[in-house]
Amino acid sequence: MKLAQFYDGIELYREEKIVYARLMTPHRVLSTCRSSAGGMHDDLMYLYNHQSCEPAGGHMNARMYRLAVDSPEDYKREVADRHNLPFQRCATLGTAANMNNAAICIERFCDLEVVTVCTGGVEGNAGRAGDPATYYEPQDDSAKGQIDLECERRPGTINAMIFLNRELTPGAMVTAVITATEAKTAALQELVVGSKYSEGLATGTGTDQIAVASKLGGKAISFAGKHSKVGELIGRTMHDAVLETLALQNGLTAAGQCSSLAHLERLGIDSREMCQGIGEFLSRDNADLFEKSFSNIIKDPLTVAAVAALVHLRDKFVWGTLPKSCMPEVMALYGAQISAAVSGKSHRIHDYMQVLSSLHKSLDKHVFLEFVYQAFALGFSEKWTDPKSEICEGTGLRDEEAATMR
Repeated sequence: MKLAQFYDGIELYREEKIVYARLMTPHRVLSTCRSSAGGMHDDLMYLYNHQSCEPAGGHMNARMYRLAVDSPEDYKREVADRHNLPFQRCATLGTAANMNNAAICIERFCDLEVVTVCTGGVEGNAGRAGDPATYYEPQDDSAKGQIDLECERRPGTINAMIFLNRELTPGAMVTAVITATEAKTAALQELVVGSKYSEGLATGTGTDQIAVASKLGGKAISFAGKHSKVGELIGRTMHDAVLETLALQNGLTAAGQCSSLAHLERLGIDSREMCQGIGEFLSRDNADLFEKSFSNIIKDPLTVAAVAALVHLRDKFVWGTLPKSCMPEVMALYGAQISAAVSGKSHRIHDYMQVLSSLHKSLDKHVFLEFVYQAFALGFSEKWTDPKSEICEGTGLRDEEAATMR
């Protein structure tokens, strides 16, 4: 089915598991296609994004998946033949994302027009540039035993096809890829997407692919960086398309990330572990009540703000922005913000800080998470108490709960 036509230069179609663009006029194409059509070409007629398997990796898709990994040329030929496309003049991108979740974003300025078509998923394969890797392509077969192809089986790929109605020089084509990549990373930062391979924020996925096509003819644009208008349009369309497709594919939205867990899960925890971890520092009755209230508590905006601040400050210590000698005071102060947000008693923040200042603090993720759990428990232990009731002096905790903090 034809989806749209843009600047009298491309037609966009979607059929079954494929979204493809027909280049109605000559375009310069730069792509990550793994077949012979990859790299820079001026003679291609089609670009397509193909769903080669399900995100869960079902057996019925195993052959196409292996073909895409082991024999890109044959994979491209089979997909092109299935859709009556001339495979020698096609560049291909492959993914597990649903083509019905493709996002199409358009921006214009004067005679410029930029169209970005994006699919994406980050649930299993989000990563940060420089994370530990396992996939290696040896020069010969001697190192095959060291290769881990399982890393490719994790679902999650952000694919983009970017079309411009003006010619870009070869150098500007490369700059366009840089600009688009930065825009993708900006979108992931806004969504607080964590790496699945480290404790850092993701900058993309391990299998991201891209194709940029610029219409040939007329005066060529020589620069597509952030200072140029064409770079601005590339950045905006890529950013918006990534946000839209992740909302469709993963249900991932900025508002949906208003959750304390969203800021902590890159440290390797899930909702069950977080709930249990906090419950260990509460009385049995309060632990039961906390478990029933867990979803509401971790989505409270003030609590999310306090947790996000503390996690970000941990990053600042890890990166070396803040001196580690200041860590005890900083963590006690911002941990107390969590306690105050959970209890709703902001006037008690100094008391919370006093309690938390005596606890063990470290950048080690396990110690850090335990500190966060204790800050939650400290606040929740007071959430439903009468300020006039008898509590452990200076702590806000009843005897049973105060003991767990020591």
